[in-house]
Amino acid sequence: MKIKIGITGQEGFVGQHLYNTLGLFPDEFECVSYQIDFFKNQGNLESFVSKCDVIVHLAAINRHNDPEVLYQTNINLVKQLIAALEKTNSSAHVLFSSSSQEERDNFYGRSKKEGRELLIDWAAKANGTFTGLVIPNVFGPFGYPYYNSFIATFSHQLTHNEQPKIEVDGEVNLIYVGELVEVIINEIRNKKTNALFEILPTSTYKVSEILTLLENYKEEYFLSGVIPKFNSQFELNLFNTFRCYIDIKNHNPVKFIKHNDARGAFVEVIRLNVGGQVSFSTTAPGITRGNHYHTRKIERFAVIKGKALIQLRRIGTEEVLDFYLDGNDPAYVDMPIWYTHNIKNIGEEELYTNFWINEFYDPSDADTYFEDV
Repeated sequence: MKIKIGITGQEGFVGQHLYNTLGLFPDEFECVSYQIDFFKNQGNLESFVSKCDVIVHLAAINRHNDPEVLYQTNINLVKQLIAALEKTNSSAHVLFSSSSQEERDNFYGRSKKEGRELLIDWAAKANGTFTGLVIPNVFGPFGYPYYNSFIATFSHQLTHNEQPKIEVDGEVNLIYVGELVEVIINEIRNKKTNALFEILPTSTYKVSEILTLLENYKEEYFLSGVIPKFNSQFELNLFNTFRCYIDIKNHNPVKFIKHNDARGAFVEVIRLNVGGQVSFSTTAPGITRGNHYHTRKIERFAVIKGKALIQLRRIGTEEVLDFYLDGNDPAYVDMPIWYTHNIKNIGEEELYTNFWINEFYDPSDADTYFEDV
């Protein structure tokens, strides 16, 4: 039997990543349909709750001009969820996203701590299963600038011709959203109560240290197309976060510098401060390759002969981005993580494409998930 999982706040930063990652395990999990307006209609919320074996309660607001409104909103969301659980006699395993700000004297931290305590009381009365996740600062692709994380803000600013400003250069405990989602899924599988589960950060950096790395990514990658060197998993995660804020539509395709002389032409395809694997392919006219996505890999498609259409679509969205490349004017497109992509020969001759990816292909851990663009 599949575990039926409902995610409140599914439209948010962590919610989207959790929903998409659960989709990688179709034989184990089934996501229950959720809409943001369920909390505006208690009947709809009760119907949603009644279908769930597991509820991950992420719905909340992080910022508001009026702190009291922020506090009341988050508390009311918890109270509405509890009312729906009680009305439906639900025995769902409820996981609640709290914050390391619980111990701070602010309205957001109070709303999270008190919300967790309300759910502990519900679980005790209903003999339910409850996991209270106390989460450090989260960063990752598709976070909202000026809202979710200073890393999202800095990355957006650096890729949009703005200069980040450090307000307080303190040390920050961080966890990558993919790592957080892995913890949540493991807790779903454990099916055990843990009223105070403090998730440990996976890295700690000063704000200025992170800004230095991001500025290097701008200079090397965004402006020059060079793949930086990564000294840790954190740096790779930070880079994949940074590059998702690039305006894909206007940045791609990126033209190569083509050198011509009496012998012919020469094009430098990629400069690397990191290893990986380079491949070469030919594609017959009318044939399409790809239609898959990656969750961690960096990949570059470089067309060196023939005419190609490269298409990208972010998982969970419908907009398809089309990029037309021609070997007579060599160019490349890099594939962001969580974007399904393909390449089609739209010319009348054979298409020659050079592929680079930042790690060797491992069939047992391919990080390749098939979905049509």
